[in-house]
Amino acid sequence: MDDGNGGERTAPELRTLQQKVAYMVEKTFPGQKVSGRAFSEIVRERGGALSHSYFSNILAGKVTHPSEEILKALGLGFGVDWRFFKEESEVVDDVVAGLQFLAKRRTGEISGIAGRGVDDAGLPAELLEFALSLLKEARADGPTTPDGPTSTPEQGVH
Repeated sequence: MDDGNGGERTAPELRTLQQKVAYMVEKTFPGQKVSGRAFSEIVRERGGALSHSYFSNILAGKVTHPSEEILKALGLGFGVDWRFFKEESEVVDDVVAGLQFLAKRRTGEISGIAGRGVDDAGLPAELLEFALSLLKEARADGPTTPDGPTSTPEQGVH
């Protein structure tokens, strides 16, 4: 995400439920307009329950303090830890870093990652942020000299 000065912010401002859900819609369904009906169907397919009108009201900012069950349904629908949607969440940075990492993998900016000793929780946010910072530094440094390793855009970061 651009910070207005040509740089990237590591974490967008995600304080409200509306901001978090809008961010997840943007990142999970890039370039698509997702209806409340479509999202509630995704939640249902994954074993949860969320009405399309309730989801639409969340996106409109009309719902600010939903039940834990609703937060869990949002987590199912987006495929993230439901605690991301809590008001005072400790996992927001983890989810954002993970999404940024996946976006860079999708575009080919990062490839050939091998995780050793990674558990079911995945890579820690600190490691993802570190990998993203290395990529940013590599871009800023430009191509290296013939004495050092080089990386072409086709090769990605290995």
